[in-house]
Order: sequence, then C-alpha cells, then structure tokens
Amino acid sequence: MRSSIDILELTSAIPEQLDELSRLLIDVVNEGASVGFLPPLEVEEANAYWRQVNEPGVKLWAAVQDGRIIGTVQLQLAGKKNALHRAEIAKLMVHPASRRNGLAKRLMLTAEEAAHQEGRTLLVLDTREGDPSNLLYQSLGYIEAGRIPGFAMSAGGSLDATVIYYKDLREP
Repeated sequence: MRSSIDILELTSAIPEQLDELSRLLIDVVNEGASVGFLPPLEVEEANAYWRQVNEPGVKLWAAVQDGRIIGTVQLQLAGKKNALHRAEIAKLMVHPASRRNGLAKRLMLTAEEAAHQEGRTLLVLDTREGDPSNLLYQSLGYIEAGRIPGFAMSAGGSLDATVIYYKDLREP
C-alpha cells in the first residue's frame, strides 16, 4: 500500500529540497518532458533553475511522499497593472514512477485554488502538442486558445508545436 501524498507550498528551498527538486526535474526531462530543458540535464543547471524560482509573484507547490518530492506545480502571478487578474500555470511535473494516480490533477487544483485566493480569474498555460497533459488540461476545463508550430525543440532536434490553454475561473 502506498503512503499518503502531501501537497506543500515551498516558500524557499532548503538544501534537501533543492536536491529533491533537481532530481525530479532531471528525471522528467530525461523521460522526455517538455519543460524548458533538454537531456542530458546536469545537476548544476537544475540547481540553478530551482534557486531562482522563489521570487516575488511565484508560488511553488511540491507533492511529497515518504519524504521525497514526486511532483511540482507553479503559479506565476502576472504583475503588470493591467494583468493583476491573471496568472500562468508552469512546470507541472510528476515523477514518471508516480504518474496515473491523480497527482497532476491534485497539483492543478491546488494552484487553481491559490489563484482564486489571490483574486486571479484567468489562468493560462502551454504544453507540447500531443503530450498526455493535453487531456488533463481539457478534463479540468481548460480551453484551447491556439497552437504555435515549431515552438519548442525536442531532444531529437525536431521542433514541436505548443498548445496554449486558458481557464476563466469566473465560470461555474
């Protein structure tokens, strides 16, 4: 039987969390996730990324099971005066060994609730065309706004399209 999974907001990474976050990022990138990095991802690059994440306007949650970080999601709050109603969902990641158990949905709902509490009514995100994440976002009520061809390079060198989604939190 699997132990419970806690979703914790991380306001600053302590060294142990930095190691766990970096291992997660490396593992998902090596499995082919399109999250802004290409394999092989080095520990130093992963650490550098996580060190700069906790800046004003960024909220980060980690899914923790048995003391190990197995998933993350970020809510990036828009800071421009004409954008204080919106935020972006970023870096939704679930460790390959922990997928297909509803964890990504739990992380998304956590970020959506925080957006609501922050007074944000519009969420946006993007994901690679064809990835399973498209089905998750659609199941959560995200609406496709469009596609950009050749947006992100894959590990094999091909240029993949990205799908842009939005969700109006004012909708019932």
